[in-house]
Amino acid sequence: MPLFTIVAGARPNFMKIAPIIHAFQKRQKEGLDVSFRLVHTGQHYDKKMSGDFFEQLSIPDPDANLGGGGGTQAEQTGAIMVAFEKELMENRPNLVIVVGDVTSTLACSIAAKKLQIDVAHVEGGIRSGDLSMPEEINRMVTDSITDHFFTTSEIANNNLRKAGIPEEKIHFVGNTMIDTLMAQLPHFKKPEGDIFQKLEPKNYFVMTMHRPANVDQEQSLKAMIDAILEGTEGLPIIFPVHPRTAKNLQNLGIDAPNLHMCEPLGYLEFNYLVKNAKGVITDSGGVTEETSVMNVPCVTLRNNTERAETIHLGTNELVGTDPSKLRPYLQKIMRGEWKQYQGIPLWDGKTAERIVDILIHSYS
Repeated sequence: MPLFTIVAGARPNFMKIAPIIHAFQKRQKEGLDVSFRLVHTGQHYDKKMSGDFFEQLSIPDPDANLGGGGGTQAEQTGAIMVAFEKELMENRPNLVIVVGDVTSTLACSIAAKKLQIDVAHVEGGIRSGDLSMPEEINRMVTDSITDHFFTTSEIANNNLRKAGIPEEKIHFVGNTMIDTLMAQLPHFKKPEGDIFQKLEPKNYFVMTMHRPANVDQEQSLKAMIDAILEGTEGLPIIFPVHPRTAKNLQNLGIDAPNLHMCEPLGYLEFNYLVKNAKGVITDSGGVTEETSVMNVPCVTLRNNTERAETIHLGTNELVGTDPSKLRPYLQKIMRGEWKQYQGIPLWDGKTAERIVDILIHSYS
């Protein structure tokens, strides 16, 4: 009986692994002789960043929690590798499944390969071309030692082909984030609190910012917030704030009556707000995928993106990190002239089933 170890550690991972777990459980109920272990690396370890997701996404409690959170990137990588190596030696699987591009992805793929265990990378082949992003290094290193690449787009397929990856290792399956989005759409719920109760559908913005280029330089952050406040013309802006960003904003004394900062929200609550927003302002890659499928205007405050399909076929536009470039994009949203979602191939809610069927066929 093949054993697959599924790894998750940071908030974006949970949306990506949930449908894979559900697809394995479905095959088990159908009588297939297959088993899996869920390993939580502990990279994100507070309740809102981790625990809520298990409940909301119907993910079982992990079989192991490596407790690898905290410290510098190198310390975190090392701690996860040491703990995951021990986990693999005690419960050796046929294959390790890593997702996305976080520290856990890199650390666990290296630990597995050094023990001669196959690795499957869900979201393989994604590239931004920006080596100043830790995520880009994580992607490149993981893909250099991966055995099975499960890709989200033809762009990712071509990136892998250019790197010399054999065609038989590339599996174009779609996007598990969208599996989760489609499955959870009926369960979205308005967050509790006076701020949220007063919101009118399509009459507010949602904002997320966490990348160092946007939030670590205080004057740049102030200029960007000022540009956003000006361009949104007094409409409410809901801003779930990363702790580091909150501290920087506090130092700047930014205070506007329509800027509502709140703690990070659960998956169902956050996407309720996104689905009903007039527009989204973000520097997150994952949010651009969800806004595209929900046909919500999205502006990305970055100079590059690893998810180019959200620009070509989705509702995303790459604005950059210069606040002076933002206004025309926000004006377009305010006028209701934003482009519509064109449909991205295989983003149909069935990606995880394709992944699991390929793995079962390969290892049975």
